[in-house]
Amino acid sequence: MPEEPERILTVRELLVELGQKPERIDRWLTSKIAGATRNKVQEAILAKAVTVNGTSTKANYKVKPGDLIRLELMKPPPIELIPEDIPLDILHEDDDVLVVNKPVGMVTHPGYGNRTGTLVNAVLYHVGSELLEAGAEIDLEDEDEAGEPENEEMILAALPFDYNAVRPGIVHRLDKDTSGVMVVAKTMGAKTKLGAQFAERTIRREYRAIAWETLDEDEGEIEGNIARDPRDRKKFALSERDGKYALTRYFVIERFEFATHLSLRLATGRTHQIRVHCAHIGHPLLGDATYGGDRLHYVSPSAKSRAQAILKLINRQALHARTLGFRHPTTGKQMEFTAELPEDMERVIEGLKTS
Repeated sequence: MPEEPERILTVRELLVELGQKPERIDRWLTSKIAGATRNKVQEAILAKAVTVNGTSTKANYKVKPGDLIRLELMKPPPIELIPEDIPLDILHEDDDVLVVNKPVGMVTHPGYGNRTGTLVNAVLYHVGSELLEAGAEIDLEDEDEAGEPENEEMILAALPFDYNAVRPGIVHRLDKDTSGVMVVAKTMGAKTKLGAQFAERTIRREYRAIAWETLDEDEGEIEGNIARDPRDRKKFALSERDGKYALTRYFVIERFEFATHLSLRLATGRTHQIRVHCAHIGHPLLGDATYGGDRLHYVSPSAKSRAQAILKLINRQALHARTLGFRHPTTGKQMEFTAELPEDMERVIEGLKTS
């Protein structure tokens, strides 16, 4: 486990503008700083990291025009991209793209809590520094992976690193504990063209999942806006007023006594989309600790011990990105790649068949 890097002092000053009406400083700062939460602002005030005109303050202080607000926080240093000799399960490679089967436990790109050991670190070692050319900024969908700082850095307007710079070649993402097929761009042109396909939703994506209980319909759709859960910012939930529209289509592959093997196709690509949608309809994914799948759902008394044994076979959400199809960014040829289920999901399915 690499040591946590020493933090560096970061100072931010804000001047309360003319015409500002009296407002609690915790509310004012929350509205002025991108990514801020009121709880984190209050924590910074309690830690005396916030001063007004050179004097420490309280959360209920009311700002007035001309006040100079100063924040002093310790932030991690900028992230350095380091090539690492990490084995890759390569499904395809040419001059423009690299297609890999991402294992469970690997983070897609460096971030606050994962500076090393990511897919980007591994690909940099395999491809070389040329991958850094594929760092041009494009609009990505929010697919599958949340990556937001949860500590005091949240009350700063800027990230402590160039977010785009630490994800060279990355055009889509998977959760740390979701396995499966990913495509990485090796050139700027490939990244732009692949990014456009994701944005236009012409990418073919098929996932496999194991959900609690049996679904009645052989196929169906789950839709609804997905937004941050207001009660827990590490989670997402369906929202009637906020968030982004999401649509998931599911198809039953096989039913078991207390679970269902599903094929799912994404019409959109939102963070945690499949996990949130399945939990919303009462069928969270087995092993999904974030959305309630790590505990028993309804099973008959006679099946309880078998269900508990099945649950012990997997320590993450039972979700796998099985198929990815796209047009090659240079040749225009339609390509499709498949990665079969990982061992832990295979064990669960075999256990469900024999239980």
